[in-house]
Amino acid sequence: MKNFYLFTSESVTEGHPDKICDQISDSILDEVIKQDKNGRVACECLTTRGLIFVAGEITTTGYVDIPSVVRDLLKEIGYIDPSYGFNCDASAIITSIQNQSPDIALGVNKGGAGDQGMMFGYATDETEELMPMPITLAHKLVRRLAEVRKNGELPYLRPDGKSQVTVRYEDGTPRAVESVVLSSQHNPGVSHKKIKDDLTEMVIKKVIPEELRNKNMKIFVNPTGRFIIGGPQADTGVTGRKIIVDTYGGVGSHGGGCFSGKDPTKVDRSASYIARYLAKNIVASGLAKKCEIQIAYVIGLKQPVSIMVNTEGTGLIPDKEIVKLIRDNFDLSPWGIIEKLDLLRPIYRKTACYGHFGREEKEFTWEKRDAVKIFQKGR
Repeated sequence: MKNFYLFTSESVTEGHPDKICDQISDSILDEVIKQDKNGRVACECLTTRGLIFVAGEITTTGYVDIPSVVRDLLKEIGYIDPSYGFNCDASAIITSIQNQSPDIALGVNKGGAGDQGMMFGYATDETEELMPMPITLAHKLVRRLAEVRKNGELPYLRPDGKSQVTVRYEDGTPRAVESVVLSSQHNPGVSHKKIKDDLTEMVIKKVIPEELRNKNMKIFVNPTGRFIIGGPQADTGVTGRKIIVDTYGGVGSHGGGCFSGKDPTKVDRSASYIARYLAKNIVASGLAKKCEIQIAYVIGLKQPVSIMVNTEGTGLIPDKEIVKLIRDNFDLSPWGIIEKLDLLRPIYRKTACYGHFGREEKEFTWEKRDAVKIFQKGR
């Protein structure tokens, strides 16, 4: 008998309150890096009805006009109409910024980790992106939702929205999509039937391949029947509250640290990126079908105190031998990671929506497969 189970992941649009905050934090980080590659940034944001509060620790020789960055971002997302209850021009912006703690800088300035912690990376051969299928499809749904809103195909849509995808697995292999949830904020006066018909045809069926759809696949569009009030008018947003959306959709482990608003000397971000890079190249090399990597650091020290590889029984060689390949071939100090992945670039706003992983775009160097030959030597 086949081992059968269902697994579900979700994603959110760029207009979701939490994602607004992630994008604000990363937009400020990008502005610092443009002016000062040695700047230190730990930037947090909270948003609610008519208010954005930006706080954190920033040490830089540059200057960032935070209110302008925030208003430009909100305009780009689509919060331009006062009827949305939240817009780029009328929202109040409060800032509270201080320098990075000199006690933390003592460790970072000599090349050590900016904090303790454990970070994870994951890869699986179940999709072309070497990502779990549920989160991959959930991201594609909300990206498509934003596309049809912004290009005018569905002009009645508003910026806030969410997706959720449930996939049936048999013996660890994804077989079919069992259900899809798609919620989108919309203008008043549009019938629920029209919204459901439009989103089913123009979003869901465009993203979910027919061969993956269960013949009885359930579709839920705006399940309450109405989604007019949304964004920060309806919900408070906070930086770093969508860490599972940002990573693997609940598959594998998570160290607990968020990414957005943190410069790459923070191993919460950079070590998670290198862990994904290593796991992806291991799977791409054929050395394993699935791979999870944990890397752990001590504040102020350069090299990790532990590296763990778990191929879930799919590896061609013992996991401890893969650990040796990693230790022998890669510098996992914070600055080694920064140099390897070229992380001191203003690339982070783009990472703040639709997942940090599984996107083979030029900014996402941690998605490269250029270490495959190193791991093929171990086969």
